[in-house]
Amino acid sequence: MKQHIKKWVRVLLILSAIALAGALFTPIWSIDLDAPQYPEGLTLYIHAGKLAGDVDIVNGLNHYIGMKTLHANDFIEFTVLPYILVFFSVLLLITAIAGKRKLLYTTSALFILFCLVAMVDFWRWEYNYGHNLDDNAAIKVPGMAYQPPLLGYKQLLNFAAYSFPATGGFLIFITALVLCISCFFEYKAARITKNSRLAGSIAVLFIISIFASSCSAQPQPINAGRDQCSFCKMNISDPKFASEIISKKGRVFKFDDTHCIMSFLKKKSLDSADVKAIYFTDFYSPGQLLPKDEMFFYKSDKFNSPMNGNIVAFKRTQDIKHVQEQFEGEKIEWSGLERAATEP
Repeated sequence: MKQHIKKWVRVLLILSAIALAGALFTPIWSIDLDAPQYPEGLTLYIHAGKLAGDVDIVNGLNHYIGMKTLHANDFIEFTVLPYILVFFSVLLLITAIAGKRKLLYTTSALFILFCLVAMVDFWRWEYNYGHNLDDNAAIKVPGMAYQPPLLGYKQLLNFAAYSFPATGGFLIFITALVLCISCFFEYKAARITKNSRLAGSIAVLFIISIFASSCSAQPQPINAGRDQCSFCKMNISDPKFASEIISKKGRVFKFDDTHCIMSFLKKKSLDSADVKAIYFTDFYSPGQLLPKDEMFFYKSDKFNSPMNGNIVAFKRTQDIKHVQEQFEGEKIEWSGLERAATEP
């Protein structure tokens, strides 16, 4: 039985080794903080050997709520992580040159284990900093913890926290994905079955589909009285008029009125090229957010919406006929709303 890996797998391993080396010079993770007092937002970048971004400002805020200040020297991870990345980069090159299937399996298992341990360690680091608070802090909220999300979005007082991989993180993830796919193909090749090539192609498509679906935009529930409008900065009081924008980076912007979301778009607070999805609340089902292209819009001055936009959305055309019996007004197309938002 042939024990040497395929040439295209060797090429992918060499490219992965270069990618891991690149992760040494780019941020691996980013934590973004959005709040009314910081309209431009705050960003903390986590590199393999240092912290960057708005570290001093974040440390100042942490002082008020009793969190420890962040210093790279306090984390042994910043000392050992560059060496670990260099080790795996060299190991990938050795695996590509040696071309041994067993070495590929061993390298892949070690790297996946490293990724899992790193994520657990990152969660532990966030947990300790978010829960171990100074009892003498200036701001104390009983029962409140400030642990940022491991991945995704979380509301922390008036701050919206977003945690996502940065360039280096994606390079590490792609390396792990390449190793998994390479092992799969080599395992199938070792078994020498007639259907191995077809099965491998199906598996790759399956992996890609899972990855694509995991990156799809999903609306966040709107909590009336707690969530804040991203435009007017008022608390969202009535979810029947609420809406959301999700950016391509996964940021969620919530709005308490159609007037606010359209003004947000008109002022280009978020570039139109960065908008991934827009959702509106169904007027008759306030807990349900649906894509704008699936909604029908209706305007009536009798709605008395929070910011007097007085425009609501419905998922069914028959609902508009029903609401017309109570509120005199007119049906509006999304294209008309979008055109009005882009006019100077």
